[in-house]
Amino acid sequence: MIFVTTTACLALAACGANQEAVEVTSAPEQTQNEVADEGEYAPANAVKTVPPPPSPSAVAPATHVAHDAAIMVTGSRIAGPAAPPARYAPYAEPDREQYQDIERSEVVRVADVPVSTFSIDVDTGSYANVRRFLTDGRLPPSDAVRVEEMINYFNYRYPVPRDRSKPFSVNVDAAVTPWNRDTHLVRIGLKGYDIDRSERPPANLVFLIDTSGSMSAPNKLPLVKKAMVTLAREMQARDRMSIVVYAGSAGLVLEPTNDPLKVEAALEKLQSGGSTAGAAGIALAYKQARAAFIEGGVNRVMLATDGDFNVGTSNRDTLVDMVKREAETGVQLTTLGFGQGNFNEAMMEQIADNGNGNYAYIDSVLEARKVLSEEVGSTLFTIAGDVKVQVEWNPATVAEYRLIGYENRALSEQDFSNDKVDAGEIGAGHDVTALYEIALVGSKGAAIPDRRYQANRPAAAPGNPAELGELRLRYKLPGETKSRLLTRVLPVTLAARAGEVRGDMALAAAVAAFGQKLSGGEHIGDMSYRQIANLVPKGDYYSEELRKLVQAADTNGPSR
Repeated sequence: MIFVTTTACLALAACGANQEAVEVTSAPEQTQNEVADEGEYAPANAVKTVPPPPSPSAVAPATHVAHDAAIMVTGSRIAGPAAPPARYAPYAEPDREQYQDIERSEVVRVADVPVSTFSIDVDTGSYANVRRFLTDGRLPPSDAVRVEEMINYFNYRYPVPRDRSKPFSVNVDAAVTPWNRDTHLVRIGLKGYDIDRSERPPANLVFLIDTSGSMSAPNKLPLVKKAMVTLAREMQARDRMSIVVYAGSAGLVLEPTNDPLKVEAALEKLQSGGSTAGAAGIALAYKQARAAFIEGGVNRVMLATDGDFNVGTSNRDTLVDMVKREAETGVQLTTLGFGQGNFNEAMMEQIADNGNGNYAYIDSVLEARKVLSEEVGSTLFTIAGDVKVQVEWNPATVAEYRLIGYENRALSEQDFSNDKVDAGEIGAGHDVTALYEIALVGSKGAAIPDRRYQANRPAAAPGNPAELGELRLRYKLPGETKSRLLTRVLPVTLAARAGEVRGDMALAAAVAAFGQKLSGGEHIGDMSYRQIANLVPKGDYYSEELRKLVQAADTNGPSR
């Protein structure tokens, strides 16, 4: 027997009246003096004080519990009824949020580096997190702004592919750059085919929920419950859902079920308390996912947390290695971030990317509905894996280029054809957008001046004057290990016929400008927030919200 020694309060929907106490097998809790592998992502004050376990007299040694009683983990068994849980004050530590350092993309001379290679990114968490900061009346930290995630938060009107042997359509267009009329924006858009609800493969989902003391705020565990109820209601009779929770240690709360009412009842009884043994929870969730594995179906762990892992293995690299190994077994990982103050986005994004999943930030019930209901197909059902993009620019026509965003998705040129190198996944119905800003040969848009010495200057490049370059994409269909290749020539007429940004190209340009402005704005000249807001086309709710957020950024202070 492996013992659980946390004082976290849990509740089990499966524990009805007159049922025996349920035995939990999980990893032992580490004490404050046994915290391992903190690394740079575990601040010195990351370990929270854990209340002592209740005395023997506080918890009766009963073997039966009432249906509505809270269940206390106090040893080798879940016993009850328990005393009311201790109340944990919400975190108020705004400086403890953690983000991955970003070195922003610079302008590149085609004569020096003609090939640009990157992995696609379907995460959207950065936009929702930025929205949270602006709604609170402050500008986000620069490293919290990942421009590609902001662009990919929105849906664009790309045509849906007709042939599922090619799981996404490839769309390329261009326009004059709004912040520099001497350059052009080239947009590459991918649109995955959608799956009708009746055609979805069966899903085996493990809800892994952080119930530690740091999750007590209203925008954390209470919002997690509502989000997971939203997802549970999207599931069908063939699907299976189970719940694993973790605080000081991890435990299985709900065995696999297809009944959303059971899931809802189990979620309702969860309470926060204790420190955060995140790695133990992830390990147990993967074990549960493997035990209920559905061949040919979707097998995925849905981690809902603020990412504040402070007991056990909290080093990001160790967790990345764990989720990479599990992804090879066919179990994917989606991370859902919640809350503020101690939010560890660096951890959340990286383990999702390496777990062949996606990362989203949930700041409201509306966002939960968007990610887990309206876009549940793209969140859960992968249609293409290890998707890589490569553009070889023609030095005869393009002098310079800059990929906007995707800084932490950059790949080396040789990685493109190496099927062992991991890349991003596209879900059903997903849009993926990438923007390049290019300067044509002979234009005034070049950002890099000529070199002083003739021998250091690039020679006039021969090449086909009818081409800007060639676009290449590699991807794997589900279950395949060998990638497939798509290529498309980018004609010079893309730029020659380019006009002002319009429609959803204007939307993509506005979001790109907004993200760049928030993260420093080195490449968008004197473009103001007001000009960015005016660029947003009139459209749906999300377009109008974007315009209001740009106006809020203008009100909250100057850009960095």
